[in-house]
Amino acid sequence: MPALTPDTIRTATEILSDLTDYLREGPSPVEALALVEPLLDEYTGLPVQLADTLRALARAVQEHPGTPRTAQLDLLITELRTAAWEQTDQHALHYVLDDLRDLYGSTAVNGQGDGRCL
Repeated sequence: MPALTPDTIRTATEILSDLTDYLREGPSPVEALALVEPLLDEYTGLPVQLADTLRALARAVQEHPGTPRTAQLDLLITELRTAAWEQTDQHALHYVLDDLRDLYGSTAVNGQGDGRCL
């Protein structure tokens, strides 16, 4: 895997920003759902990935030998872990896509016919 840099992460966030701008232009609901579907996948979507990232950050900071052991650090670690749980709770957004897909026809949205539930 290539080394991650702040620039590669910024590129990912720029892509999300581009998606948001595109969705504001009013594409068809079928196209919009198809574009958003990977973001809200139950297992690999953004809520799950962001939660895992926040937990990993908390662990990296907490376990680093150079990190000062203070009450403030404990509070910050708790805040990261709380935010991670809040993001994990959002994984259920894939059910919203299921319901929207039902409104527009699942074959038109999925297109690949793999029958997966987000």
